[in-house]
Amino acid sequence: MTIHSEHPFLDPEPDPVRRWRGRLGGAVSLWTSGDEEGRAGLTVTSLMVANGEPARVLALLDPDSDLADVLARTGRAVVQLLGWAHRDLADAFAGTAPAPGGPFRTGEFEATGWGPRLVSAPTWAGVALETTAEVGWSSLVTCRIEHAEVGDDDVPLVHRRGRYSRGE
Repeated sequence: MTIHSEHPFLDPEPDPVRRWRGRLGGAVSLWTSGDEEGRAGLTVTSLMVANGEPARVLALLDPDSDLADVLARTGRAVVQLLGWAHRDLADAFAGTAPAPGGPFRTGEFEATGWGPRLVSAPTWAGVALETTAEVGWSSLVTCRIEHAEVGDDDVPLVHRRGRYSRGE
């Protein structure tokens, strides 16, 4: 057996744009959507807020994700900001960690008019889908913020260079 100093899953031909994007970092959000017909969620860090009347949130979503399908069907979603304590939940919704019974079993959710909301996330917004456009390998969604609650984010979850950190 040979021991190497490099990462065992390191891409032999790294994508410089992907690596550049990873250095931007950002708050980790969980987008959830759905109703009694079905629900879906996705961990998202590629998002921004455009203030105005009305304010909007724009995000890059995986067009093949279940969330993209459910958001298109319902036209509504909950965008919640995650904290350090939610890192396992974030991995489950990102599809990078096992979630027996599905990722919604990794936390307590309540129904809202915009979809399921993670009860332990103090900062969240209820949004309505306005537009979707294909951008690169992603779908750029623009959503109108219809409701926003801002709570104590004592230890926000931040993602940078493929790792979580405390956003203190």
